[in-house]
Amino acid sequence: MTLAPAPRPGAPAGAHANNPTMRIPFGSTRTTLIGFSPEELPHHFTDVLVVGGGIAGFRAALGVPERYRVLVVTKQDDKESNSQYAQGGIAGVLDPSDRFDNHIADTLAAGKGLCDPDVVAMVVREAPERIGELIDWGVDFDQENGHVALGREGGHSHARIAHALGDSTGREVMRGIIERARARKNIRLWQNSFTLDLLTHEGRCRGVLVWDRRRGLSLVWARAVVLATGGAGQLYRETTNPRIATADGHAMAFRAGAVLRDMEFMQFHPTVLYLAGSTRHLLTEALRGEGARLIDRNGARFMPAYHPMAELAPRDDVALAITAQMAKTRHPCVYLDLSHLDGDFIRARFPGIARVLREFDLDIARDPIPVCPGAHYMIGGVVVDSCGRSSVPGLWAAGEVSSTGLHGANRLASNSLLEGLVYGARAAGDLVAELDRAGPYALEVPPIKAPSLEPGHDRIDLDDLRKSLRALMWRAVGITRDRAGLEDALAQVDRWGRYLLPLEFADPAGWTMQNMLVVARLMIASALAREESRGVHFRSDFPASNPDLKTHIEVAADPGASFKR
Repeated sequence: MTLAPAPRPGAPAGAHANNPTMRIPFGSTRTTLIGFSPEELPHHFTDVLVVGGGIAGFRAALGVPERYRVLVVTKQDDKESNSQYAQGGIAGVLDPSDRFDNHIADTLAAGKGLCDPDVVAMVVREAPERIGELIDWGVDFDQENGHVALGREGGHSHARIAHALGDSTGREVMRGIIERARARKNIRLWQNSFTLDLLTHEGRCRGVLVWDRRRGLSLVWARAVVLATGGAGQLYRETTNPRIATADGHAMAFRAGAVLRDMEFMQFHPTVLYLAGSTRHLLTEALRGEGARLIDRNGARFMPAYHPMAELAPRDDVALAITAQMAKTRHPCVYLDLSHLDGDFIRARFPGIARVLREFDLDIARDPIPVCPGAHYMIGGVVVDSCGRSSVPGLWAAGEVSSTGLHGANRLASNSLLEGLVYGARAAGDLVAELDRAGPYALEVPPIKAPSLEPGHDRIDLDDLRKSLRALMWRAVGITRDRAGLEDALAQVDRWGRYLLPLEFADPAGWTMQNMLVVARLMIASALAREESRGVHFRSDFPASNPDLKTHIEVAADPGASFKR
């Protein structure tokens, strides 16, 4: 894989000058999944279109004043998003004994040299305001002595994690945000609507192509589009993510010409409930923050031998240690042990997890809990500046689909909900300022159409292909990687792509599979290019970090794509 310096005539505001950027040339790609003619489809118009219904998307919608119309389009219902399933909480300096500099230092240390320090400082300093805003909106964080209760998680030097419902923070936060959004007269919501593609004309994003069972295909035109579609965990066999996390936003942004970055960095959560035949359940890092220990099949605690912070080491270090211990003991999992802690406190602190474990006849406070790592958070995504602007004019991105510079090569625990809040608000503020400058004008339908392709056919078993891709990604692009495995994976994905990508499907199953293949290829190519180990990317053939590769790796369909402000 050849790397070439990326053209950077106008780097995004806050770009980390000490980390140069390299570009993987990909050449051109198709821009839409299906053919369409505007005269044959219904048209809808809005000022601001938000694609995605997690914390970043709804926070962006809430940042748009009522003089502008907002449409939020969600893939399933408004309660289904990665944000909804977040357990741990939101990181922020709320304790007088803590300092912004501490949170900044912890984030930079976890990011292994690839964070943008300016972005980290900005997000950390905005955290108390954003958490306070949620409280004002009715989000009920857990309390202790009349103040927000703060937990501690891996990589944090202080207790600074605001949590709710014990271990169901995402559910409570999204309840408050969605209720507020539904009360706003200028915000409309389309649920169970699959967004196929971003539509661009004369270099600017003008809207999207959307499908649902009731309306069929529709064209939605907007003055500003915010992409907030979440992550890519479903590309892996073992994952904490719900079925909707299929990298659709990453794929449509790539097809639309946006620059993507750091696609090799998928974070694997160290502790996912491992019971053969059961759905995988995330077991929050806060368990270890409260004192849970990791033990192997022989009952031996092993983390102190791998890292001085033991169970509270950053996630990449814990996931690697677990993987090594599983290999050493020839066992498919390790175990979380909380039996030395106060049982009543643990059951009260983690009621959701205790309830799930009871379904499998496990007592959270007494029994060893089988765990293994699983794909959890996509660090790579659409490159944005400090206001969420992408390289495509008219397109902003926020949340897990974006690459802001906050996380570097490894996300610090509980910085993700925080990032969604901060960048959702910043994107809204920036696009509103642009709309205000432009003044009122009528949206017109640009002359955009796409030719039809060869129709998909029943000979392709999409479910089998999805399972095969997820197994391949877990095996070759998982916690440990090497050149031979990555090259074989790239060849296999290319073979599948040659017969699947030229086809035109008629429903989300086919479109989703095509998106997954596109993003899998970007991830594999980026992992091949990074011939070192850094953060969540571990190459067994290059086990050390290489100072010459303290750089970001970009991918773009257009070799000349870059930021232009």
